[in-house]
Amino acid sequence: MPRIENDIKLDFKDVLLRPKRSTLKSRSEVDLMRSFSFRNSKGSYCGIPIIAANMDTVGTFEMALALHQFTLFTAIHKHYSVDDWAEFAAKHPECVKSVAVSTGTGENDFEKISAIVAAVPELQYICVDVANGYSEHFVHFVKDVREKFPSHTIMAGNVVTGEMVEELILAGADIIKVGIGPGSVCTTRKKTGVGYPQLSAVIECADAAHGLGGHIISDGGCTCPGDVSKAFGAGADFVMLGGMLAGHSESGGEIIEKNGKKYKLFYGMSSDTAMKKHAGGVAEYRSAFISCLWALTASEGKTVEVPYKGPVEVTIRDVLGGVRSTCTYVGAGKLKELSRRTTFIRVTQQLNTVYGNDG
Repeated sequence: MPRIENDIKLDFKDVLLRPKRSTLKSRSEVDLMRSFSFRNSKGSYCGIPIIAANMDTVGTFEMALALHQFTLFTAIHKHYSVDDWAEFAAKHPECVKSVAVSTGTGENDFEKISAIVAAVPELQYICVDVANGYSEHFVHFVKDVREKFPSHTIMAGNVVTGEMVEELILAGADIIKVGIGPGSVCTTRKKTGVGYPQLSAVIECADAAHGLGGHIISDGGCTCPGDVSKAFGAGADFVMLGGMLAGHSESGGEIIEKNGKKYKLFYGMSSDTAMKKHAGGVAEYRSAFISCLWALTASEGKTVEVPYKGPVEVTIRDVLGGVRSTCTYVGAGKLKELSRRTTFIRVTQQLNTVYGNDG
């Protein structure tokens, strides 16, 4: 019998952070670096825990090089070849420890990541990524990856409930990706009716993960630097960005010109665009079958044209400046103190929109 949970779940847009007395004179005093030790891999991390999402148009090698300059992390999308990885590692060995190789859970995925890790032994992170992290197959795949790569740090998701976070950590994952439906080009909630407000998901999943010595990534739902701060304040160890990093020089895809303005494509990895792009190159006898799958499967992502933003450096500085300012408002001298200094207040409106929503 269907049931309704009576406690209200909240999204980033439903809250603001309450300011608190602070001894900080300037945001330049705030330390955004974090250090983590991981439960299962026994590996360690040190950096600013913001991650570029493993999407075609975001998680690129070019993005990784740009973000590495700020000690940020990149989950590289899963469609680079073994040779691509080998070339990248040979040219930029300093960047390899701040990227993850991504994989799905298909028949050939295990063999591919095995080949990539063999070709690039310096790789330390594996991101096992599916839209629905609630299948038994997914859990078994995570267990297989842990058995094969005992010392690699495994990111796995996506889920939104504490019990699934616990199951994945016990299966061998170190960092759990949290978020179903909040992404700017995700249509899962519209197509399936399934999801969970992101702020509440982060709070509940962080509590579950930290109780077992695990970590979480808040994946999706950030539209501005303030949302990144809210995710950290809610207990996220890492925050993953997709739409906020789309449309830059380092983002994948060609620049499109329309009416004198420049754009770049940005699309969800479960969108028609992604499915059609990555089914290319299959044998001819499979092409009819693939076409039938597209016709029968409802995509859970959309494709948009994002205004071209130039180098990603400008956006990164804006995000980091915003998070530092948040810390000064609540008296957190270090990013790791932010969640302990955070009190959320529910609101009915965040912005004065008399002159629009920008700024």
